[in-house]
Amino acid sequence: MAVAVAQAHGVQAMFTLSGAHVFPLYDGAVKADPPMPLYDVRHEQTAVFAAEAIGKLTRRPGLAVLTAGPGVTNGISAIAQAQANGSPLLVLGGRAPAARWGTGSLQELDHPALLAPVTKRAATIAGPDDMARDVDEALRLAGTAHRGPVFLDMAMDHLFGSATAELGAVERAEPLVPDADALDRAAAVIAGARAPVLVLGSDVWSDGAEQAAAALARSVGLPVITNGMGRGVIGPREDLLVSRARSVAFGGADVVVVVGTPLDFRLGYGSFGKAAPAAVVHVVDSPAVLATHVPLAAGVGGDLTLALDGLRERLDRTGLRPEVGTWAAELRAAHLAAIAGDEAQLTSASDPIHPARIYGELHRVMAEDAVVIGDGGDFVSFAGRFVEPAQPGCWLDPGPYGCLGTAMGYAMAARLARPSAQVVVLLGDGAAGMSLMDVDTLVRHRLPVLLVIGNNGVWGLEKGPMQMLFGYHVAADLAPGTRYDQVVTALGGAGELVDHPDRIGSALRRGLETSAASSLPYCVNVVTDPAAAYPRSTFGI
Repeated sequence: MAVAVAQAHGVQAMFTLSGAHVFPLYDGAVKADPPMPLYDVRHEQTAVFAAEAIGKLTRRPGLAVLTAGPGVTNGISAIAQAQANGSPLLVLGGRAPAARWGTGSLQELDHPALLAPVTKRAATIAGPDDMARDVDEALRLAGTAHRGPVFLDMAMDHLFGSATAELGAVERAEPLVPDADALDRAAAVIAGARAPVLVLGSDVWSDGAEQAAAALARSVGLPVITNGMGRGVIGPREDLLVSRARSVAFGGADVVVVVGTPLDFRLGYGSFGKAAPAAVVHVVDSPAVLATHVPLAAGVGGDLTLALDGLRERLDRTGLRPEVGTWAAELRAAHLAAIAGDEAQLTSASDPIHPARIYGELHRVMAEDAVVIGDGGDFVSFAGRFVEPAQPGCWLDPGPYGCLGTAMGYAMAARLARPSAQVVVLLGDGAAGMSLMDVDTLVRHRLPVLLVIGNNGVWGLEKGPMQMLFGYHVAADLAPGTRYDQVVTALGGAGELVDHPDRIGSALRRGLETSAASSLPYCVNVVTDPAAAYPRSTFGI
């Protein structure tokens, strides 16, 4: 019954690691009409990461099923990440039998108390008669702005029970209409700007507002900075994109319009402007997530398409426009200058290999619709700098929670959601240790992806800062030159080690071609210079 309800909501796959407490859910998937595909993994967090990424890519809730006790607790970090990312997700957990509750049954644990802080709702389904209603409500809640994970468990003896229910058509919730006065205030602030910047975040994609966002930017001529899954809403060839002039833009702006992302450490906690504080307009998919820690010139909560179209229509109707021509041209020039300045690193012949050279070679082989997945610290920070998606919905990274180990789960989801696209996974060697065993899952389920490992033998994101703060570092070194490619090969995939910059390009091409032809993962394990640290301006504190 739970499977039938999930299918009615558009759920097309179940991610899990086998456990007896949830056998009836597997039976429901196998016997459904049509059957729901089951993807079994080697660690529960991979199942949840895969379901989260399906939710991010398809904009419909993903489904993970975890067995009781340690099955659920193993998935908590991934659930917390889904909450931080606003990802639509339903996690169904097994639970010790109700008839034995309190007697020390195997894996007995009251999960909802643990999950409540990191979900929109965490509860136990009371019995078989409540299953259809509770799962339906959970999926609606997970997919309603502001999106996020919902957790339900059900006692094993109840799950093996039976019930009947009428399954009606799933009616989509009406979009939340933004407050008209709030839109008026926001439009007035934008109209009066001399140096505005528009920031587009992940929820622009999640809320299906990418066209409305692009229309507002183009209509008004607003310079745009993107982050998360908002990357690609304004493509790299458009003059409005100024992401590489970020510090200049945020330092010189008098109005910053932030859409679909929180005012967290990635955006200086909402503090912009050097000479004078910039006015901040925060536009989000729900009033509940409007920033409260900084003063806002205007705050708009509601359906993002309605909000962005509402702003554009108000500016069109009044005829008022910020005078941004010179400002926008300055930012675009700074953006292009930064890109031009990358050329030396992207083509570097240094040995040991500078990690930037990998991205210079990737530029030559990646298709415009490639799904790029980042899982790591320093190595993925370089990706954020050098890889600019040409289309929205093509970038996956851990997000503000920063939980590593996402790679294999996200890769599974990307291959399933985008069967004809390249899937390129960018892994730091530290992050690789957290999920590489699930290459076995990619192999068993014939899910071809390209894995590119930046192998510098250190925890780069920690080593430098600790050295800076204490004058020394500990617990920051890994074994140099580890043969992660041989691990992938041992698990049934293929791969190679690259230790010279001139061999990177051919290895990447070989990996993409071999992976596509064999339907297996291919690992390009590149030994990079541990001294080539990413020049970061914030440590997220």
